[in-house]
Amino acid sequence: MTESRQTEVLAPALRIALAEDSGLLREGLIRLFDEAGYETVVAVGDAEQLLAELERHPVDLVVLDVRMPPGFRDEGVRAALAIRERWPDRSVLLLSQHVELVYAGELLAGDPSGVGYLLKDRVASLDEFRDAVARLRAGGTVLDPEVVRGLMQRHRDPVERLTSREGEVLGLMAEGKSNPEIGAALVVSAGAVEKHISAIFQKLGLTDTASGHRRVLAVLTWLRSAGEAS
Repeated sequence: MTESRQTEVLAPALRIALAEDSGLLREGLIRLFDEAGYETVVAVGDAEQLLAELERHPVDLVVLDVRMPPGFRDEGVRAALAIRERWPDRSVLLLSQHVELVYAGELLAGDPSGVGYLLKDRVASLDEFRDAVARLRAGGTVLDPEVVRGLMQRHRDPVERLTSREGEVLGLMAEGKSNPEIGAALVVSAGAVEKHISAIFQKLGLTDTASGHRRVLAVLTWLRSAGEAS
């Protein structure tokens, strides 16, 4: 008796370029990427090496530290901006030890779609990292909740017309949360979430003509203004 076997077609693994000056953390991140089913094709210790390697290796996602050699200031942010200009289809995820609003603002002042900024502690969770990568590859923006709170406190002009609850909803949208996730976080119904988002669209002047993109545009409107203020 012969047993028929069905061949499973596997999608190619997502390809990652990593720049992190700490060798120990770099190895830990590579192990995390491997466990998540991703392939690390570039792993270097500074931004200059990263940009040189990206010229030779096509990747889907670039993960990089904010502060790297030689100056340990904003080398990662500068590299991220150069990557977005040179390869706009590549997602970029900045990692930082602390909330650094000026650097976050610089990165978000352009087109933040496919851009993420997370604290390093947040990446320790495999599920959270997978979720962040999926959002980035779908063209979303992923921000650490601490970064969102800091930006909202620093510059509130874009949300002045929003109620307190609408501001909370917009903040969760900026983190990349879906409607069900927003409802769960705020303990409100799906209908209430939709009502708040509709009010946000109206108050930010986002008409139905941008229907499919209004959610992204709402976040981008706020992020660009917050970034410029930073």
